Amino acid sequence: MSQSLIGKNGTESPEPVKAEVTGYVPEWLQGTLLRNGPGLFNLGATEYNHWFDGMALIHSFTFKDGEVYYRSKFLRSDTFKKNTQANKIVVSEFGTMIYPDPCKNIFSKAFSYLLAAIPDFTDNNLINIIRYGEDYYASSEVNYINQIDPMTLDVIVKMNYRNHIALNMATAHPHYDDEGNTYNMGTALMRFGMPNYVIFKVPVNASDKEHKKPALRKVKQVCNIPFRSTLFPSYFHSFGMTENYIIFVEQPFKLDIVRLATAIFRSVNWASCLKYDKEDITLIHLVDKKTGKAVSTKFYTDALVVFHHINAYEDDGHVVFDMITYKDGNLYEMFYLANLRKETQEFIESNKVNISPPISQRFVLPLTVDKDTPNGTNLVRLKDTTAKVVMQRDGSLYCLPETIFEGLELPGMNYKFNGKKYRYFYGSRVEWTPHPNKIGKVDIVTRKYTEWTEEDCYPSEPVFVASPGAVEEDDGVILTSVVSLNPKKSPFMLVLNAKTFEEIARASIDASIHVDLHGHFIPTQSTN
Repeated sequence: MSQSLIGKNGTESPEPVKAEVTGYVPEWLQGTLLRNGPGLFNLGATEYNHWFDGMALIHSFTFKDGEVYYRSKFLRSDTFKKNTQANKIVVSEFGTMIYPDPCKNIFSKAFSYLLAAIPDFTDNNLINIIRYGEDYYASSEVNYINQIDPMTLDVIVKMNYRNHIALNMATAHPHYDDEGNTYNMGTALMRFGMPNYVIFKVPVNASDKEHKKPALRKVKQVCNIPFRSTLFPSYFHSFGMTENYIIFVEQPFKLDIVRLATAIFRSVNWASCLKYDKEDITLIHLVDKKTGKAVSTKFYTDALVVFHHINAYEDDGHVVFDMITYKDGNLYEMFYLANLRKETQEFIESNKVNISPPISQRFVLPLTVDKDTPNGTNLVRLKDTTAKVVMQRDGSLYCLPETIFEGLELPGMNYKFNGKKYRYFYGSRVEWTPHPNKIGKVDIVTRKYTEWTEEDCYPSEPVFVASPGAVEEDDGVILTSVVSLNPKKSPFMLVLNAKTFEEIARASIDASIHVDLHGHFIPTQSTN
């Protein structure tokens, strides 16, 4: 892969840069697309080991009256401040462990680590931008989030989930219901008593602009789910939500708690504490959002790894959920910088054997189950899917998914259809390269696949924005920021017609733009 894309320090553009628009940006497209991802990999003589360790670089693309303005800033987290002040990496990240100075009192440090059981994590929030109430936060998967001003990209305040709810980690992929309430999920480990997965809700009216009280002060716990194995909780990056249910997939991609707590003494990084048990099963938990109670039926499927759910909905007495699955847990390994810097062919050869492709799969869970159903019976009654649920002798239900598509990641959709029956999703095409050079659209009904690609171009995760008053699900535009290997081609914001995937406009930007991960579109009325 190319140094120009991988592991090279990005630069920030703190003042707005007006883009040069070719084509036509729809007048109705008014708002700001915030993007987040790693952007700083070297400090002084030190370097991160992993792409997901790089310090967060926040990008914004503001659409106003047919024009596009770009700006970017490194997230001024405590981690950023400590590292830049020392001009070296001094805070550990998931794939890069920084060891204490042996001259310091290692014994008192050791004692405090063991007492806490779980290390205090970095606040380098590089994965996504999420909303609680009317506040926006740079987020990763730890207990810290940083509230940012969506216009200036400045940090307003660092928040700790632990001050409001007993959590050590939380996802960077919450869900928002039709009222604007935010649902998210986290993990409560040792120091909070019995370990649990925790589902929580932050109401839409949680923000208090006048008194500047944090939105998290109004957080409410929806449900606790005990770990299947106390010392080996399942890793999860996202979850599913319908109108009435939350779907949590307890996969056999597990975190070794003892190894995590003692990583610094074993000279291993936190990433090495994740293990995939291919002999285990995957449990599927269905939780009633209103009562907080889990459905008593035991749903399970074969061992798999999932990072991203696509969507979920209820249909005629069933819960249907779609997600992108893998047959192994090796995806994280692909993003070590030493791996990414291999020549393209060498990279493909070494990873094609080790890493399974992403497969978009549909699972269906029947909500009512007759306990007298004969063994081996398929309980799925829906006509538009080949997914099955088979009754087992012990009364548990074995789920066999339907494959929708192979080779798409970073899924997105028309969020107005989140939790509802839907037809289309969008994503980045994955073809044995860590940085996709295509984005695509999948029609679940017809299985038609449409894509956009251009030579030497690397588009980000596609984001759908609906046209005003749109009735049809794909009536809107797709936004993606594109970087190029060609030094003569400026990076640009691409605007596609979501129906046809044809280009409507591109806004070329005379500034450095870095490859990113996830983002959030804020309509103009929400930014006032």
